[in-house]
Amino acid sequence: MDQLIAKLKKLEKQNYRAYQQIKGQYDFGDFTLFIDHTQADPYASSSRLRATRDWSLTGLSWLKETSKEYQIAARDFIARSFAEFAKQDNAVNIALNGQTVLDSTSVLFNEDNIELRFRVDLPAEGRNILAKKAVNLLTFHLPKFIRKATLEREIDKGALVQHCKTVEDQQALRKALSDFNLAAFVANGSVLPRIAGNCDLPMKSAVPFESPESLLVEIDTPNSGKIKGMGIPKGITVIVGGGFHGKSTLLNAIERSIYDHVPGDGREYVVCDNSAMKIKAEDGRCVHNLNLSNYINHLPQGKETESFSTQDASGSTSQAAWLQESIEAGCQTLLIDEDTSATNFMIRDERMQALVNKGSEPITPLVDRIGQLRDDLDISTLVVMGGSGDYLDVADTVIQMHDYQVQDVTELAKQVVAEHPTRRQNESESPLATFKPRSLNRATLQSILADGKFRVSAKGIDSLRFGKEFTDLSALEQLESSSEVNSIGWCWFQFSQLLGWSNNPAKEFESMLNDDWYKAMPVQGDLAKPRVVDVMAALNRMRKADFSQGK
Repeated sequence: MDQLIAKLKKLEKQNYRAYQQIKGQYDFGDFTLFIDHTQADPYASSSRLRATRDWSLTGLSWLKETSKEYQIAARDFIARSFAEFAKQDNAVNIALNGQTVLDSTSVLFNEDNIELRFRVDLPAEGRNILAKKAVNLLTFHLPKFIRKATLEREIDKGALVQHCKTVEDQQALRKALSDFNLAAFVANGSVLPRIAGNCDLPMKSAVPFESPESLLVEIDTPNSGKIKGMGIPKGITVIVGGGFHGKSTLLNAIERSIYDHVPGDGREYVVCDNSAMKIKAEDGRCVHNLNLSNYINHLPQGKETESFSTQDASGSTSQAAWLQESIEAGCQTLLIDEDTSATNFMIRDERMQALVNKGSEPITPLVDRIGQLRDDLDISTLVVMGGSGDYLDVADTVIQMHDYQVQDVTELAKQVVAEHPTRRQNESESPLATFKPRSLNRATLQSILADGKFRVSAKGIDSLRFGKEFTDLSALEQLESSSEVNSIGWCWFQFSQLLGWSNNPAKEFESMLNDDWYKAMPVQGDLAKPRVVDVMAALNRMRKADFSQGK
């Protein structure tokens, strides 16, 4: 610490770049501080710092004996505790992930110590260093935050244990889905509505969720015993109901339940298949050499769709592409809301079939393929549908939302289908085809990266800079934090360092994202483990990505 103080005192009123002289490692007695990167000027990204503290000094070494899920939750809790202690000083910040618990690098458990990774805005007046303030910040205030966040008696141990047990139970529920043949589970008493579109906190006046008796499932958890709730079976589930009765609210809760949530969120015991992907229409996106023939064929002027590319996809084409790309990436559950879907991709009713014959319509609507996805590929679909009863013909389960409560109307839907049979024709002209994964050219990614001076950074959750390219991710509604986006970019970086073409990029990304995934990543605190389906979904939106048909 004395060495750091001495260095800082020499920098008073010097140009801000002189802060680079303090990079290095400093012994504070009971912890070690690492200054890995200092910002070039006061308006650049904050400086990156780390601190390690031996387990023997924390009283938290018992955490080393707990499960992997428990430790991920404990790391998240310590990061939140550090943020709480540091909130008195706006210059210090640590990456957090809202209401969700992610496998993040902001706190790591090493063999010998706990490691905190955070950012600091180093003090300045204009572009001149304020060394006295820097000394006060780095050697007085910051050590207090570090010590408190890594000392059992300073944090709320009861809250820590509850936090970890809640996450461990969610993981147990998610693992149990396959045993019960379920695509998703929503516990009784869950609070699904949020305060507002820009606030992820639970609505205080919301009606608690209650499962209909016919769908009630009881799943055992390691800490909370048996939890009762609605089990959504694998297969095709159609969510119906009047406007404003909670259809999209239920789907939104399920799409977020690929993640674990913090205690008090209201969705702690809502879980879904981790590979679930919400797809929608996305006008203007790019598509790279993708086989869309299951859904789109015999285009005007004889254009083929077995290797379809465009830089400006229509709504229906973009949604069909997203579906096929998701299957290629390993998705086993599709989530669809008619409000954000292309109508002509979802359905073509009997009157439109009579007016425009099949020979003039290149789109095979999802309603005619969805059963094949279930039967041939074991892919489940949850679809919110309020405007077309034709999906009732293919549904295995029909849920009606009424006043934010669920009713199982599967048997009633079967009666409706029998009493009001459809006269529309199934337009799937051939069996559902399966295709090999597309190959991806690593050399193209290398070139993009090199031309952009090897920069990789998230711009919130809506955009990813990779080299000189900016990829629009705003359609990927299931991305939770910029830390995930950063990690996606660094996955691409690792991938690009290998030679030649990859014949199965999704498999390669899966092997990267193992339990020790962060060890191959940069030493940064704003990374969180992404899903393979999201890594691939983002890559499919890079306009200069070079895919070719699988070999």
